[in-house]
Amino acid sequence: MRYLVTGHTGFKGTWLTLMLRAKGHEVAGIALDPVDGSLYITAGVDRDVDDDRRLDIRDGPAVAAAVADIAPEVVLHLAAQPIVRSSYREPRVTFETNVNGTLNVLEAVSRTDSVRAHVVVTTDKVYRNDGRSTGYVESDPLGAADPYSTSKAMADLLTQSWSSSIAGPPVAVVRGGNVIGGGDVSEDRLIPDIVRRVTAGETPVLRNPASIRPWQHVLDCLDGYLAVVDALLRGTGHGAWNFGPRSGESVTVAEVTEAALASWPREGGWIHDDGEQPHEAALLTLDSGRASRELGWSNLLPYPESLQWVMAWHRAVADGGDPRAVTVAQVTEYLDRRGAGDA
Repeated sequence: MRYLVTGHTGFKGTWLTLMLRAKGHEVAGIALDPVDGSLYITAGVDRDVDDDRRLDIRDGPAVAAAVADIAPEVVLHLAAQPIVRSSYREPRVTFETNVNGTLNVLEAVSRTDSVRAHVVVTTDKVYRNDGRSTGYVESDPLGAADPYSTSKAMADLLTQSWSSSIAGPPVAVVRGGNVIGGGDVSEDRLIPDIVRRVTAGETPVLRNPASIRPWQHVLDCLDGYLAVVDALLRGTGHGAWNFGPRSGESVTVAEVTEAALASWPREGGWIHDDGEQPHEAALLTLDSGRASRELGWSNLLPYPESLQWVMAWHRAVADGGDPRAVTVAQVTEYLDRRGAGDA
């Protein structure tokens, strides 16, 4: 089957590309150039992409032409400005990319007859956060405080409106929790920051050590996205879907940091940057019950094992391992354990 992944040069997009190739699918991509040092570059993932288009999803005519020319059967829209703190510095870029970019993709897909299923990726941060300790469910109100989360809530509502009022292939929205995985080089992400500082002989600095997030391995989250694709192809799977860890596996930033440091021989812990910081939610958990009931999905890797996989990836690469070989080996092991079927 021919897949189109927007944002394929990013962290999630790179792992998704390798996952789809391991399942035997063709992969085309629309994205900006990868950032220096990204997994897409170090793992040589360009060789896995059958049709690699570098363009900005804010360019509607270019997106429309590319989607029509690629003629995919399945579209997974991941391209976004994904960093909360960056959204404070560049709110216009964030809104234009995450809202207008999503509109451009929706419009292009609706005009492309080959598409049989379309999945739009938003985030767990779309929910109106009231500080509850129980997980948010798909029917809870959306709303946010920071520009990133607001832009993704807007993209989420846009997609729901589009799918209910504009003719085209079936569309679903997926809302994933915080993902961790080898090779993430994004700014302001916990594990990349820890690894960068440890390898430089520095002490990790935490902005919000008590914040609680729904951590999960990137492969589990992507497996959920593909379960939705499979459901759409069967004629079900419409609406919004949460993908997060099992109940009780949302842990604090400090706990993740201490567990990560324990796997990397060194002395010392972490320090708290208690200076003024932009607003970020202190508590956020998801309820993935719908995905469990209707798709039979749950995380294969519990939180402790997810973190072990991530740190094993970084240790292997730090010890001279080939990033591609290490990544492909984890994808293969994951799919073997999951009992991979076509999606």
